[in-house]
Formats: sequence, structure tokens, C-alpha cells
Amino acid sequence: MSEIESFRGRDAKQALAKKLTVAVWIISAAVLFLVGLMRQVKIDLPEGMSLDFLPPLHALLNSGAAFALLMAIFSIKGGKVQSHQRWIYMAMSCSLLFLLCYVAYHFTTAETIYGDLDRDGALSDAEMQEAGAMRSFYLCILLSHIALAAISLPFILLTFVYGFTNQFEKHRTMAKKVFPVWLYVAITGPVVYLLLKPYY
Repeated sequence: MSEIESFRGRDAKQALAKKLTVAVWIISAAVLFLVGLMRQVKIDLPEGMSLDFLPPLHALLNSGAAFALLMAIFSIKGGKVQSHQRWIYMAMSCSLLFLLCYVAYHFTTAETIYGDLDRDGALSDAEMQEAGAMRSFYLCILLSHIALAAISLPFILLTFVYGFTNQFEKHRTMAKKVFPVWLYVAITGPVVYLLLKPYY
């Protein structure tokens, strides 16, 4: 019996799946609330303390998630279920750490604006002209990254729940739709950082 067949023979944990599904929607709502709130609320850090080291870490964590997702898909296509699980756990861990760091950074640090060469928090006409079409390109990448991250979060978690509770057909069906979106979000994270890096 192959590794995949042995996993498919497991009984679905329906009761656990129901509880975890409720948790998924609560967690998703809480995360979206915090992401919306962090634009409005700023928490002062102790004097001399800074979280300026976090943006490159965000890029690194997103890159780790992207790599883990690619390894996860290669593993499952090769019939290596346990390897697939380990890579998914890594992708989830990278994404969770990113989320925690991202929220901590934006609750405590003023937003960096693309094109803001003098870092005064506003764009002058000269800075807008200097940024040119690249600013529009940056905003397209950023907005698609944020929108798809927000929309996909509950479905990423649900896909994980289906796999974790042995509902493999549901897991497979949803993963086919969720995987490319999650991968896009993970890849565009470092792209956003690299485009914004000159203005930090």
C-alpha cells in the first residue's frame, strides 16, 4: 500500500473539523480587525527601541513560506504525504510569524510611502514625478498582495483543517484553488519589500 493510500484510509474527524472551522472564522475575523486597526492606532515604543529590523524579516519569512509551499506541492505530487505535511507546517509557521511581526511593526511604526525620498510622510509633486510609473506598478503589486492575503486567509486555514482532519477530497479540491493564491501572496511579499526598500 502506498503512503497516499494509507492516509486516504483514515477516518475523517468530523467533530474536530466542526470545532476547528469555527476557530478558523474567529481567527480570520480577529486578524482582519487587527490589520484594519493598525492603520489607525499607533503604540509608542520605549525610547531607543525600534522595530526597523522587521521589514527584511517579513521578506525572509514570506520567501520561506513560498519555498515551503513549492516543496509541499512537489512532495505530494511525488506521493510523499509526510514530507508534504512537514513542508505545509513550515509554510504555516512562516506565515504565522510573518503575521505577528507585521502587526507588531505596523502598530508601532509609521507607514513607509513609496516615493517619499525625504521620509517626511508625504509625497511632494517632485517626489511623485520622480517615482513615476514605478509607483503605479508598486501599488498594483501591493494592493493585490493585501487583498488576496485577506481573502485567502480563511480558505488557507480551512484547507489545512480538511487535511488535518482526514477530509482528503475536500482538502485536495480546495488546495487546488488556494495554493496558487497563497503562493502569489508569499512571492509578492518580498517583491513589495524590495520595491519599498529605498524609502525605509
